[in-house]
Amino acid sequence: MTEVFEINIRHLRGLVAIREHGSITAAGSLVNLSQPALTQGIAKLERQFGYTLFERRSGGMIPTAMGRIVIERTEAALKHLADSAQGLTNVFNNPERLMTMTQLRAFLALADAGSFAEAARSIAISQTAVHRAVGDLELVIGTDLVERRGRAVWLNAAGKKLARGSRLAVAEIQAALVDLALDSDSRSEMISFGALPLARPYIVPRAMADIAKEVPKASFKVLEGSWSELVEPLRDGAIDMIVGALRPHEIADLYQRPLIEDLLVVAAGSQHPLASVERPTMDQLRSYPWIVAPADAPLRAHWERFFAEGPRPETQIECGSVMIIGRLLTYSNLLTLLSPDQVALQIRSGLLTQIGKPLEGSRRMVGITTRRSWRPTATQRLFFEKLEEAARERTSNPDLTGTWI
Repeated sequence: MTEVFEINIRHLRGLVAIREHGSITAAGSLVNLSQPALTQGIAKLERQFGYTLFERRSGGMIPTAMGRIVIERTEAALKHLADSAQGLTNVFNNPERLMTMTQLRAFLALADAGSFAEAARSIAISQTAVHRAVGDLELVIGTDLVERRGRAVWLNAAGKKLARGSRLAVAEIQAALVDLALDSDSRSEMISFGALPLARPYIVPRAMADIAKEVPKASFKVLEGSWSELVEPLRDGAIDMIVGALRPHEIADLYQRPLIEDLLVVAAGSQHPLASVERPTMDQLRSYPWIVAPADAPLRAHWERFFAEGPRPETQIECGSVMIIGRLLTYSNLLTLLSPDQVALQIRSGLLTQIGKPLEGSRRMVGITTRRSWRPTATQRLFFEKLEEAARERTSNPDLTGTWI
């Protein structure tokens, strides 16, 4: 099974050049390879991807259907490298054309590990080899990429920019390998995404369970956190999507796909004095202490708008952990604002209750955020569909979460 770092970038450039010029001879001069060398390189790529990539005709070389998949992914990968190298130095006009997979592999391992020793261990090569590869990459770029202080290493601004483009480029080539291995049981596919609080209780686990049944070779890497903690990993290519509350404004480099509307509810322990009150007044709600979200959280802004008129109630606790909040509510007369899905299990089990009706002014859109440049594989597209199905199911059947909306 071919690994992405075994593929030669120059051969991939040759692939694109052959498509553009229709012959190996013309393409070879563009990528500084002789005709025999490029012929061997294309043959190696065909073995690595497992398909014939070109049809040899009298009028020239024409990409096959599989060849077009690889070429499209390669063009996207090369653009990521070019964009990330642009403006870093004046030494070379196109430094990305001199990069190798060996250099990128070592550089990304160093970026992830934070030390040459750990980077070497993570990719099973010598520390000297990592030093050499990263040093060669810095010569190609014409500037330092990392800062060293003792054994600690971190990326400078140029290094961060190049690391982002390199990860996205590698992800495109990995996606090409996955796209061409759909009928093979030998290649697994990792679906990497970030999960925000509103998507964790139902939509995300339901979609993951469906994928696990239908695509046994698929695996998942899930990062939990706030929007601010997940958006840079998304841009870096460490994850491919964020599932959860969408931002209320457009973002230039990101695409937001709505799935479902969410309404906040006032939640409390089932023993709370307001539990039996169908329509509590604002004065009644103000008379009890509240748990509020951290100051920079969207949920906090909703709470502040809810009590915009008149005095605000006492806020004994600031907390963003739904697990901690749930426990606190069962042991006290505290109140809080939460999504119905976040407390569904506790409500169904009788530990918590919903006070009054959902707040009409608290509508939030839950959906999927991706990079605008991202093109999903077939399995990733299927995960999109499963998320959409889970959202439709949740909308049509509120009893799934045990609350009323």
